[in-house]
Amino acid sequence: MDFDTLCKDILNLDSKIRFAGVCDDSGGIKYGGQREGVANLLSPEETKRSNLQAMARWALRGSLSSKIGKGKYAMSEYKKIKRITFPLEQNHLLLVTTEVDADHDKIIKDILVKVR
Repeated sequence: MDFDTLCKDILNLDSKIRFAGVCDDSGGIKYGGQREGVANLLSPEETKRSNLQAMARWALRGSLSSKIGKGKYAMSEYKKIKRITFPLEQNHLLLVTTEVDADHDKIIKDILVKVR
């Protein structure tokens, strides 16, 4: 899978998508990034810490997959953003943030088509 192209395609899905990036198990964003003109809400260090926490949560979900199936995505809504994560191949995680008023159901469905 071409992660750079994936991130660009996701940003083009909806103008309410603020960020689309892929991180590895180091927590660093390796592909993708912020939509042009959108301000970061977290510092680079906070972003890395948040990504590592998301990776850890996906590891915990994986420990239950033999009983409930492999996770497809997880979403959290905060006061300022929605954050959606998708597990990818090779121990990578796709991270997408949107504006709070974004149609997350449509965005998730469109992304799932791309990551399957």
